[in-house]
Amino acid sequence: MPSGPPAEPPEELTSPPAYEGVWRFTAPALESSVPQARHAVRDLLAEQRAPVAAGTLDALLLIVSELVTNAVRHAALLSPHIAVQLGIGAGWLRIAVEDGHPYRPKALEADEGDVGGRGLWLVKVLTAEAGGKCGVEHTADGGKAIWAELPLAPPATSPPPAP
Repeated sequence: MPSGPPAEPPEELTSPPAYEGVWRFTAPALESSVPQARHAVRDLLAEQRAPVAAGTLDALLLIVSELVTNAVRHAALLSPHIAVQLGIGAGWLRIAVEDGHPYRPKALEADEGDVGGRGLWLVKVLTAEAGGKCGVEHTADGGKAIWAELPLAPPATSPPPAP
């Protein structure tokens, strides 16, 4: 019978993946912040080498655009700056956009002829299609954070029936 210290588990079982973490940045509540936030999130995911499926990345970047646009359009008077927070875990990612306005918006379906007004509804649909969840929370400063949490990989779909 061999003696000696017990074997240590492989490192990948004892430490979280290198891409896990939470990052936060602020931006002025200006239209120019929309593409800047989207690019910052995309670049951060690439730098961290997070294993995000292409479809999930597309949905996430559209969600970032919609949430930052809403904060810029509807909260800028009371919130000259917004905050974007990206959290990445072992099998999920979470984006949150915070502003200092206390109003909690609702996702509304707009009529076909309406220009705009579908942003939060689109966020809700994209999040659900990706197998995630979304919501709105009050912040300590009296504002709100609108967030969406998505799995890194899209939900498995059943294979098409055999011919």
